[in-house]
Amino acid sequence: MAEILGIGVSHYPPFSGTDENMADVFRNRLRDPGLPKEKLDPAAWPEELRTEFADDEGLASAKIHRESMVEGFRKCMAAIRDFNPDFCIIWGDDQYENFKESIIPPFCVLAYDDMTVKPWAQAQDSSDMTGKPNYWNEGNDYSIDIKFAKQPAKELVSFLLQRDFDVSYAYEPLNHPGIAHAFLNAILYLDFDREGFSFPIIPMPINCYGERVISYRGFISSLNDMDRELDPPSPSPARCFDLGTLVAKFCSESPYRVALIASSSWSHAFLCDKTHRMYPDVPFDRKMYKALQEGDYERWRNTTLDEITDSANQEMLNWMPLAGAMNHLGRKPQWTDFVETYLFNSSKVAAIF
Repeated sequence: MAEILGIGVSHYPPFSGTDENMADVFRNRLRDPGLPKEKLDPAAWPEELRTEFADDEGLASAKIHRESMVEGFRKCMAAIRDFNPDFCIIWGDDQYENFKESIIPPFCVLAYDDMTVKPWAQAQDSSDMTGKPNYWNEGNDYSIDIKFAKQPAKELVSFLLQRDFDVSYAYEPLNHPGIAHAFLNAILYLDFDREGFSFPIIPMPINCYGERVISYRGFISSLNDMDRELDPPSPSPARCFDLGTLVAKFCSESPYRVALIASSSWSHAFLCDKTHRMYPDVPFDRKMYKALQEGDYERWRNTTLDEITDSANQEMLNWMPLAGAMNHLGRKPQWTDFVETYLFNSSKVAAIF
């Protein structure tokens, strides 16, 4: 009989690094020549940002931020190990990593063969960890074996296509030697204590970055560089939500035990134009977090793409399928955690359903 576990985590790249470097996204923004000079004065910052940055440029806050995140990862990993899934379906974004100018699918199912990945040797592009020290002191030769649930992935694609949900699929990588950091980091962080992540996966990339996936390469840019020709948009929140509904139906009708995992932080400072890309839209995140806790999934499905973009929540589209799946199953979260920050680029949410 099918059984389903729901999990939500972050894949925040600076979490891979050291505490001393965790505030680099903000520090680099302060060096942005396009930042209005008055924004260099801490008196112009939100009080929460001043408190986190303090007089040590966020070092003490980074330790607290990491400890809070680690607690969430350990809780989620314990739930996955107790559940012992046949495989995990992971929703994440591809930030100009595997999908580039040649093709940008709205949704894709990666039905890869098993592979060995070198996280730090392959940490290019938006993962932004190439050549940087990582928290675990692992070298470029460090590798992990990743299993893929290839046959169930093909079954999932068939199920979706037969129900008029057009989805792409791939049997091998295109431009990335491994998997995009939304998927790899989810595994690395869930296995924070390096006890092993042995569960096969089905990565499902979503084109969260839409208008900025090629034009901005899904990454940080200067405030002086805002006139690029944008790309077509992301799929809508409702479409991502409905994908989750169908995936939950597939899992429910299958013989499998499946963990459904959403991988992303929420509002991203470097995308938030209304804050001069200095800090995220925390108030919007709080509203969505409250709706998640209460199981108000209509609020989630009815969120517009304009709201997503205005609040710099492009990666929240990775959580939309999880919300759709849990709505279909009639579940509210059993446990949630909101690690709020104005300094470390994005607030982090963890959840267990």
